[in-house]
Amino acid sequence: MIWSWIHRRRWVLVSFAVGGLLLSLPVPRGLSVPGLRTLSLVATTFLLFLTEAVPLPAVALLIAIFEVFLGLGKPTTVAQSFMNDSVFFIMGSLMLAVALVKQNFDKRIALAILRLTGPRIDRIVLGLVAVSALIASVIGEHTVAAMMLPVAVTLVNYSADDRKKVKNLAVLLMLSIAYGAMIAGIGTPSGGARNAIMLAYWKELFGIQVSYLKWMQFAYPMVILQIPVLALLLCRTIRPELSDLSPAISALREKVREQGKMRSKDWASIAIFATTVVMWITASDRIGLGITSLVGVSLFILFGITRWEEINNEVNWGVILIYAGTISMGIAMKDSGAAHWLAESFLFLFGLHGGFSLLLFISLLTTVITSVMATGATVGILGPIVLDMARISGTSIVTAGMVTAISSSFSYMTVFSSPAGNIIYGSGFIKPVDFLKAGWKMVIVSISILLFFAATYWRLLSGG
Repeated sequence: MIWSWIHRRRWVLVSFAVGGLLLSLPVPRGLSVPGLRTLSLVATTFLLFLTEAVPLPAVALLIAIFEVFLGLGKPTTVAQSFMNDSVFFIMGSLMLAVALVKQNFDKRIALAILRLTGPRIDRIVLGLVAVSALIASVIGEHTVAAMMLPVAVTLVNYSADDRKKVKNLAVLLMLSIAYGAMIAGIGTPSGGARNAIMLAYWKELFGIQVSYLKWMQFAYPMVILQIPVLALLLCRTIRPELSDLSPAISALREKVREQGKMRSKDWASIAIFATTVVMWITASDRIGLGITSLVGVSLFILFGITRWEEINNEVNWGVILIYAGTISMGIAMKDSGAAHWLAESFLFLFGLHGGFSLLLFISLLTTVITSVMATGATVGILGPIVLDMARISGTSIVTAGMVTAISSSFSYMTVFSSPAGNIIYGSGFIKPVDFLKAGWKMVIVSISILLFFAATYWRLLSGG
């Protein structure tokens, strides 16, 4: 019986064993005792995130516990590092996403897309990618995947009596939504919690304030460019059984007609969300992105559009805890000197001298890790290291951070590291191998576009 328990918990035991082994080693030259303790915590956390041996929110709890037990911070200091404006921002964004999904806009969005695109499948793919991207850039890829999935399912179900006859069509439509959401999650700070983590690192570790609008100036042109590129790549890679979806469009139009006209509640929801986005762009420098998000949530509740019970039941509070824990650990890495020591070690080991070679290394490293681990955890662990590498080598800290955050969205080849991928896979229309068909091509294209922007447009944006 004990062997059965050991087998079930083997990765937990391995993770703690690795952490304990690091603690027992002599302190390396240039690293402090607190730095070694932090590295032990980072190694244990990395393995637990990678293997998911325990629920990820529990890993965040362990971060807080061990930061105190290892003497990396007093209880009050650690608690404060778990709650800041960036965490409010993540929490508020998730709440806003719940409020919007509750309004059931999915079929109306689908019909609006199809009215613009017409029945041709290549244009529908472009429409799905574009709309998924535009929405995901402000409310997050997981929300868009949840909103748009019924659209794709409806189109598939109305296209054939047997879904096996339109397997490629289903894969094409599902990937259009998933990849469309993934390429746009980096478009604005509210597009993903990974972005909020990077904003927190810039501010907490280096005193650099990057506004909502400034982030958009860096990242949104890349989103716009990737939309047609992605649509073309998907259509060239996955050949659907049908080229015209007129029957499915007719059936969808009938469903929307049954729902009736837009209600005043629907228009109020759109107005509140639009107001929140405008405030993110214009007022967040003064009141913070997090407080701005909470203003939007409060308006949904005050006007009776969404009940607190709905938000409380639908928000994944564990996700908030995960990101709070990674930010806290990132601060500990900086304060203990562990991030600086790792940054110097990486620069020496790989012979990096900053500039383009460093940015390429950061993008490749982030892409590899985010293919096997959740995007937020990837940025949480790598962020302090790569930012210090940029500082030491004289590379722009903002550019290095943007490369890290954006590259963490390049998890096109695997299902489990992306929220959008998980949701689409859960539909049963797609298999893990389907993500590889176009995924490896998207990785190459996305890294190429990212480095091109970093070497040209971003340098102009930063004044050289």
